[in-house]
Amino acid sequence: GVDSTYLAYHVKRLGLRPLAVHFDNGWNSELAVMNVENVVKKLGFDLYTYVINWEEFKDLQLSFLKASVVDIEMTSDHAINATLYRIARKHGIKYLLSGFNIVTEGILPKNWRWDKSDWRNIKAIHRKYGSVPLKTFPHLGFIQGIFYEKFFRMHRIRLFDYIPFINAEVKKIITEELGWRDYGGKHYESIITRFYQGYILPVKFNIDKRKGHLASLVCAGQLTREEALEALKQPIYDPEQLRTDKAFVLKKFGLSEEEFEAIMQEPPRSHLDFPSFETVEYVYHRKIFGILSPVLNLFRGKK
Repeated sequence: GVDSTYLAYHVKRLGLRPLAVHFDNGWNSELAVMNVENVVKKLGFDLYTYVINWEEFKDLQLSFLKASVVDIEMTSDHAINATLYRIARKHGIKYLLSGFNIVTEGILPKNWRWDKSDWRNIKAIHRKYGSVPLKTFPHLGFIQGIFYEKFFRMHRIRLFDYIPFINAEVKKIITEELGWRDYGGKHYESIITRFYQGYILPVKFNIDKRKGHLASLVCAGQLTREEALEALKQPIYDPEQLRTDKAFVLKKFGLSEEEFEAIMQEPPRSHLDFPSFETVEYVYHRKIFGILSPVLNLFRGKK
């Protein structure tokens, strides 16, 4: 995508020697694969590609569809995060560089998404609606996260908190310097993300994520309110692309048109209808961690 490509561009300019990690969840568009290949080739980076167990992942994503919760994408985002920590730990790497930037992703209402780290919620939803055991699915629990950050001293760094991010200029730079090709909407490099953001969210949940993305650019001074409103007048999904994507998604999930429409007709549910770290237990976790923190710092050699 745009953010990770521009991140790689700056990492090269900073003279770092990164291990690039690509998480293949089975939904890559051909253009996304080409972009990955171009970037690592032109920058001379080593690439590690993790391919998820499709039968497990398909069952998990179907569980989220059937549960009618809003954040289907947390299945991928959680696994990406867990995969990064595991690979970094395996190779003795202490720093994980993130392409997140507040300029294009800073504004999203809380009820449009869910905490990607909520492994308890993921397990609960899958337990209710899934059937394939998650034997190999990369996950990161609350305690594991503490071990990675406190005992193994691993750190996530959001590089774009320190580097200006001008959206229009970024696309121009990576296109000219790295041969990157645009795939349309934000995060549309993934077919399931394109279908989720372009169809499932607006139809089932009445959510148009473009509003959040455009609002972020307006607040950053990179777009006027009038330009954002004009952009929202454009169709959220090209009709022909929608027909193609819908047929592909249903076939890949093994769903009939009738089965999918039945899922779409189910009323939306809250993630809190299922066990979650956001419930009272999480409050106690944080309190316990606060008590243990001085002890953990001793192990790290801090006073």
